[in-house]
Amino acid sequence: MPSITARTLLSFAAAAAFTVLASQAALAQKKYDPGVTDTEIKIGNVEAYSGPASAYGAIGKTEDAYFKMINDQGGINGRKINFISYDDGYSPPKTVEQVRKLIESDEVFLVFNALGTPTQSAVQKYHNAKKVPQLFVATGASKWNDPKDFPWTMGFQPSYRVEARIFAKYILKAKPDAKVAIFYANDDFGKDYVAGIKDVFGDRAKSLIVTEESYETTEPSIDSHIVKLKGTGADVFVNIATPKFAAQAIKKIAELEWKPMQIMTDVSISIGAVMKPAGLEASEGVLSAQYMKDASDPQWKDDEGMKKFMTFIDKYMPGANISDSNLVYGYSAAQTMVQVLKQCGDNLTRENVMKQAASLKDFAPDTLIPGITINTSATDFAPIEQLKMMQFKGGKWDFFGDIISADLER
Repeated sequence: MPSITARTLLSFAAAAAFTVLASQAALAQKKYDPGVTDTEIKIGNVEAYSGPASAYGAIGKTEDAYFKMINDQGGINGRKINFISYDDGYSPPKTVEQVRKLIESDEVFLVFNALGTPTQSAVQKYHNAKKVPQLFVATGASKWNDPKDFPWTMGFQPSYRVEARIFAKYILKAKPDAKVAIFYANDDFGKDYVAGIKDVFGDRAKSLIVTEESYETTEPSIDSHIVKLKGTGADVFVNIATPKFAAQAIKKIAELEWKPMQIMTDVSISIGAVMKPAGLEASEGVLSAQYMKDASDPQWKDDEGMKKFMTFIDKYMPGANISDSNLVYGYSAAQTMVQVLKQCGDNLTRENVMKQAASLKDFAPDTLIPGITINTSATDFAPIEQLKMMQFKGGKWDFFGDIISADLER
């Protein structure tokens, strides 16, 4: 038998070996890429805090406040979020400069919910070459849903093409033999909508669409286009225009006493910027669709998700304008980002964060309309693909009907 001393030494050696193995196992469980430590996750962002799109700056401010709330609650698995957000003035050259700074100098883990189609297009190839997530891009272009060619880029809100598909589904249900006039901006925004409508109409597009009329954003007035469209005899008018021109179209249609069913992009649903300038009476009956709650609408006052949002606003953004839809948008995007990071656990690699972002199942942020959920997969990088139709009545938007999905299977 070994002596007591030898047995003791063997015990010490076994304990030491066990400690080393346990430490190695713990290390093996934790995987970090740049921007992550045991106590911190660095998240980058670029926002238009100045320039022509500065109204969207409220999104970045809301996200910053949301992450502060999460940090006050102990962070994510014990790690605090360090949110680094720079102003790019909605200028692509400035975006390139700021994103490079975030990735190469600040060494952020990922860039989250950066704003704008032209600005984010300028850095998409760079992100994918560097393999740094360009996650939940804040634009409605459909190009962000391309996991095959751009596996490090993912959008967030419903794309223009998704919304157009939903409009087309509604038209087919409400007016199966419709004569559709499409009025659209002659740019990527407008063309995305036209493509979405044709996705759903399919072989019937030629018989359903009586005309497609485009306008240039440099035109002072689009009245002549509306006169021309009325002459086609169309009974459905699809208004794919930015706020100024959408208002002109609604106003002119009323002046001409033309009575088509009007469907308008949610880009132009602002009551103050579109419906009032067009005339509340002229706007009566216009249709659109939405996926987010309006925090200023009393219909949501007893909604559990909205109660959480209002509690957050009262504590972290007191005095904020709750009628600004950018606040509910920023909240939902930040809440989704936190969900993805929670799913990552201690495997905080850029590859895993994209894997988790592409594995969201029926996730329902507090500020989305009940029934609309976030779903993604390795082949579907479009998180929100559902909307609820609404109609402008008595000076406000009223929801109606079921949630409509953009899925092409009918």
